Amino acid sequence: MLWLRLFLPFAGGYFLSYLYRTANAVIGPVLTSELALGAGSLGLLTSAYFLSFAAAQLPLGMLLDRFGARRVESGLLLIAAAGAATFALGTSIGELAIARGLIGLGVSACLMAAFKAFSLWFPLERQASLTGWIMTSGGLGALAATAPLEAALQHAGWREIFLVLAAMTLAVAIWLFVSVPERASGGDPEPLAVQWAGVREVFGSGHFWRYAPLGLAMTGGFLAVQSLWSVSWLMQVNGHTRAIAAEHLAAMSVAMLVAYILIGLLATGLARRGLAPVTLMATGLGLSLLMLALIASEAWSQTGMLWVAYGTFSSFGTLAFSLTAAGFPVALSGRATTAFNLMVFVGAFAAQWGLGLLIDLLQAQGQTAAAAHRHTFLTLLAVQLLAYAWFLVGGPRRRPAPG
Repeated sequence: MLWLRLFLPFAGGYFLSYLYRTANAVIGPVLTSELALGAGSLGLLTSAYFLSFAAAQLPLGMLLDRFGARRVESGLLLIAAAGAATFALGTSIGELAIARGLIGLGVSACLMAAFKAFSLWFPLERQASLTGWIMTSGGLGALAATAPLEAALQHAGWREIFLVLAAMTLAVAIWLFVSVPERASGGDPEPLAVQWAGVREVFGSGHFWRYAPLGLAMTGGFLAVQSLWSVSWLMQVNGHTRAIAAEHLAAMSVAMLVAYILIGLLATGLARRGLAPVTLMATGLGLSLLMLALIASEAWSQTGMLWVAYGTFSSFGTLAFSLTAAGFPVALSGRATTAFNLMVFVGAFAAQWGLGLLIDLLQAQGQTAAAAHRHTFLTLLAVQLLAYAWFLVGGPRRRPAPG
């Protein structure tokens, strides 16, 4: 009963968070046509979600410690509902960008609040499986933002869809506030100055900066591609219709969903057999780079299989959260995780907007839309290769801190 009362509302919140994150990949072509947006404007509009999400991460950890996951997430989801309603009613890029930023702020606690609640209510041995299942709920949200969203667009406008999402978000906020029980974490909260000293310690650590570029360039870059530029690529470069592009994105989301489940089920057992999580992550991310290279170079005609493989291998980047936290004392692990999450969403914002600006620039210089997309993806690949090389050269600089 406790599992249902506590897990399901947080799963509903993270489902909506990922749906909002990915929705513009499918509705992007509609917005571009209706509002006459260039690639840079569309990138800025969509990436406003990531900017506000990133800005919330550092204070979020302190808010969760002081006020608890139930109150913080339910309150923020009210902001997300208001943002979705504002997005549905917006008529200019400025209004839509502000609304998208409100949505990002409103769902910024969905994953971290769940982690906080799990740590208070469940023993350590159960938290790995709960993490896998909460990531699965996000994967379902990403899946809902693909072919199902495309099907919904055949029967309703994007404004009506966002009004429905606003109502769903309000319902989840109320559900979470009513259902989730309260439990104090024990002891008095740290003074604000002590909390910020911990944040400074995280950002001053060589261990953190070994992983941070992976979050910026690889995980952030993947989110930018998945949540917007994947469908643009499939339509502009591969010549697919929006419906077929959405089917590709749906297949990639299913593959990611399966990957999250397998990581949750198998990672601990693989580690006991000698395959350390850092090796598992490095292998997965290395293969994701290979898949992006094959996509960007158009070296293989089986586009569906490439995008499925790209999503599958990119999912291994989630292991960087626990690997980053493992280098710090338990008291700092939450701040280490939110600091890494900050890197991810700063990278997603920069990549999503930057890719759009570069596409516009290359087209202004006379390149076709397909050529501009191709050179832009190759630029992203080069940046990700640098981040991956930095991680490999960094090596095991610091052993995990004792609990």
